[in-house]
Amino acid sequence: MTVRTEAATRTGEYRLITTLLDPREAPAQQLVRLYHERWEIETAYCELKSTILGGRVLRGRYPAAVTQEVWALLTVYQVLRTAMADAILDRPDIDPDRASFTTALRAARDQIIQAAGIITHSTVDLVGRIGTAILAELLPARRTRTRPRVIKRAISKYRAKGRDIDRHTYPATLTTRILTPDPNS
Repeated sequence: MTVRTEAATRTGEYRLITTLLDPREAPAQQLVRLYHERWEIETAYCELKSTILGGRVLRGRYPAAVTQEVWALLTVYQVLRTAMADAILDRPDIDPDRASFTTALRAARDQIIQAAGIITHSTVDLVGRIGTAILAELLPARRTRTRPRVIKRAISKYRAKGRDIDRHTYPATLTTRILTPDPNS
């Protein structure tokens, strides 16, 4: 794999180990591309912690209250993600990464606060008001980005050791070449 940025070019060999054995079902090139998106779960944690809670802490003072609040947060998160998925399913030409969680949350809040469009005709509209807002405010297409790995200090999870650490994130170009084992060796 070769990673090119304006700062440097890195080349290395990586082994892809998987339990998926049928290359038609999961081609190696597709798995390599998906691996780059492996940190998407971090976005979900950020959405729960920073977007829905707005940086506030949980209010429950007892374990049962905290449990109830966590379940409520997870329910809201899942409902908004479902609305986002329904909106994107309506437009299969759009990459799901372009749907904005913040837009979905704002549209849901507006709908609840204003009680707008709560009771409508009986047909089910999978896109709805939240989906319409999501499709109207799509995020730009994601670019492949990279950041050099550094050793971090034990006392702070945010600052790297050393004065000359490059703290920039660069747009990157990934080039992969899949090597298959020689069946005769």
